[in-house]
Amino acid sequence: MDRTAETLTADCCIVGGGPAGLMLGYLLARAGVQVVVLEKHADFLRDFRGDTIHPSTLQIMHHLGLLEDLLKLPHQRAEKLQAEVGGEEVTLANFTRLPVKCKFIAFMPQWDFLNFLAERASALPGFTLLQSCAFDDLITADGRVCGVRAIADGQTREIRARLVVGCDGRHSKVREKAQLSGKSFGAPRDVVWFRLDKREEDPQWGMGHKGPKQNFIMIDRGSFWQCGYSITKGQFGELEAAGIDAFKQQVATVSPFPADRLAELDRWSKLRLLEIRIDRLDSWAKEGLLCIGDAAHAMSPIGGVGVNLAIQDAVATANLLTRPLLNGEVSLHQLNKVQRRRQFPTCATQFIQIKMSGKKREPGQTSPIPRIVKRYRFLPYVFGWMIGLGFRRETPRRVGKA
Repeated sequence: MDRTAETLTADCCIVGGGPAGLMLGYLLARAGVQVVVLEKHADFLRDFRGDTIHPSTLQIMHHLGLLEDLLKLPHQRAEKLQAEVGGEEVTLANFTRLPVKCKFIAFMPQWDFLNFLAERASALPGFTLLQSCAFDDLITADGRVCGVRAIADGQTREIRARLVVGCDGRHSKVREKAQLSGKSFGAPRDVVWFRLDKREEDPQWGMGHKGPKQNFIMIDRGSFWQCGYSITKGQFGELEAAGIDAFKQQVATVSPFPADRLAELDRWSKLRLLEIRIDRLDSWAKEGLLCIGDAAHAMSPIGGVGVNLAIQDAVATANLLTRPLLNGEVSLHQLNKVQRRRQFPTCATQFIQIKMSGKKREPGQTSPIPRIVKRYRFLPYVFGWMIGLGFRRETPRRVGKA
């Protein structure tokens, strides 16, 4: 890899050090591709990120020989997903019959998972992770993307690469700068996230990840609870106008905590609004550029599948593009193969999410889900397959030069 004071040259530049970006960087570097990953933050320690590692991702880690060490990190296991719907607790998904090594979801703080991937990738000679390095713009020549400009320590740096991959999430600047068009399918709800310090008298909360229950979610983070309160789309402004005390009273009616237990929420800056969106690009690629994960298709939190779809995208990308990168040229036709490979699981998953979240019930109207699940007892296993494995699994393979 050629290093100068302000310029790096690599085979592939990945924008975004999330699950898709680090997994892709690891897989490419493992095959001998020179990779630079840009991460705008100094570390991965940020609250309110997806913490579910599904059986499909655990199977990938098994194939890579990383599973045993990954599962040494603190985590909780759930063989089933349960929720309270219409006042009844039902098993929505059962993973115990899946044909994989790990028949459970592992709940692990995403920062631990990302640190693990970054550590393993950084041990490879072709991998470079630039933290506190924010994407600024694309570099183009003759109608083709050939690198990026980034800002680090107030200085502009250039990374020249045969391929730029946008893995920078649902608010992707790479997608914006590339002027890639897409479709938005909307979503009827948002989530307000906050954290509460743990106390000895706090209620036990199942396997450490429970919800939704009356639109309230709790995740055990060890020393604190990560809590989520589901609200109607656009309602956050009304909540702010009513004041923080009124918000705490509203949360107390559905949470296991009394209003005075929420006293530490003394200002709005301690809450984070997640604006739920479901969208996808019409085309994920242009000459020299590819978007994957949330940068290509934002998902609803339903089923917690966004992280795992992103990782499946990364594996498919590595499988399809490693050889062209090693051979020195990646065509638009080859980039489009990634979208063709991943389009069906993306569309199928979003279709189900839209159907599950799109119908608004009248006050007092109960959900039919508990009745349907109780009547058709095979459904939790079907949902377990759909959530745990998805509609198309990807398996990492070693690819060399032609």
